[in-house]
Amino acid sequence: MNKDKSVAIIGLGYVGLPLAILASEKGWKVFGIDILQKKVDLIKSRKSPFVDEEVEVKLKITAMEATTDFEKVKEVSVIVICVPTPVFENRLPDYGPVESACKGIGQYLQKGQLVVLESTVNPGVCEEIVIPILEKESGLKAGVDFYVAHCPERINPGDKNWNVSNISRVAGGLDKTSLERALDFYGSVISAPIRPMGSLKEAEAVKVVENSFRNVNIAFVNELAESFARMGIDVVNVINGAATKPFAFMPHYPGCGIGGHCIPVDPYYLIDYARKNYGFEHKLLELACKTNEAMPEYTAELVEKGLKEKGKDIKGARVAVLGLAYKAGIGDCRESPSFELIKVLKDKGAQVIAYDPYVSEKSDVSSVDEALNNSEAVVIATDHALFRALRGYELAKHGVKVVVDGRNCLDKLEIQSAGLIYAGIGR
Repeated sequence: MNKDKSVAIIGLGYVGLPLAILASEKGWKVFGIDILQKKVDLIKSRKSPFVDEEVEVKLKITAMEATTDFEKVKEVSVIVICVPTPVFENRLPDYGPVESACKGIGQYLQKGQLVVLESTVNPGVCEEIVIPILEKESGLKAGVDFYVAHCPERINPGDKNWNVSNISRVAGGLDKTSLERALDFYGSVISAPIRPMGSLKEAEAVKVVENSFRNVNIAFVNELAESFARMGIDVVNVINGAATKPFAFMPHYPGCGIGGHCIPVDPYYLIDYARKNYGFEHKLLELACKTNEAMPEYTAELVEKGLKEKGKDIKGARVAVLGLAYKAGIGDCRESPSFELIKVLKDKGAQVIAYDPYVSEKSDVSSVDEALNNSEAVVIATDHALFRALRGYELAKHGVKVVVDGRNCLDKLEIQSAGLIYAGIGR
């Protein structure tokens, strides 16, 4: 085996598995390592552990080897960490998976190897957590015996156009050699530009800034949605109008909440790190997070208001919540606002029936018809194609009287023409 063109990918989820498959396609000998035996067994049988048609197809022909054995890192030149970085209930970052991965790697780390962290972290994690663990476990010295870089992941699950192979990246290194090695690896795998950053901290900050930018802008349009709804102004039409300006405007759209492993989570990394280490308060960013976190409550209030207009009390009302995944076309429920929405509706006394075709294990029923049958209100919480195709007359046949379009994906006039109350987010 050519050790110079061999790589171990630690973590075989939405980030690591597509990278492992791509590296294998580009001629690298790939060991995909994950601590979950069930996941490894699925991959060995050439089945994706998550819903992704492209991954499913490519797994059939990939030469990558999946294993739970960290000792395989001894056989490679590059090690890439792609484990999740969740948050605790108090929204503080949980670096347990990163620490565990580093301990597993450190036991078998060899001189001359490059370790790349792709997991999203706050500035300073590579130098304050990753490197100390690797050095302690291996007895080697970073920058002397082995090299360290950070190349934050930019995967967008379910996106048919942008994927791991064509999304541009940034990379930062502990030193010049670390950076050069990282640029060489990613340059051999992806077809997009890779921008070198001035340090590990700069590279770490990039991803946090990307998702904080989106969080703040989504909070802005969510606030506009609540304001414009009172004014009788359709916020979606306004945003689309503003988007005709060919410069200095980037459209973002309101909804019943934000989810996923990045946008609702990453800002808290920066908020916590700046507060603890530098005494700086990210007031705007914190307010944006709170604004977005309040959207499930606002959405539930729209349900209650709509039912009241129909002379119904939300207490005891059957409400169908369509969508549990955080975005369309996938089954990923991480930080999905649907669960908070369901909790609020139940707290108000509603009988909630949840359904998602991609998340059968968390659904209350097995079809959209079952969810809609005898439901007095329906909430579109995820804009899956199946739900976008719903029409007012279909909903009315099931007994639905109120439609709350949490993703502004339905035809408002068509729903109203069926005699139903329609309430969008800012529409």
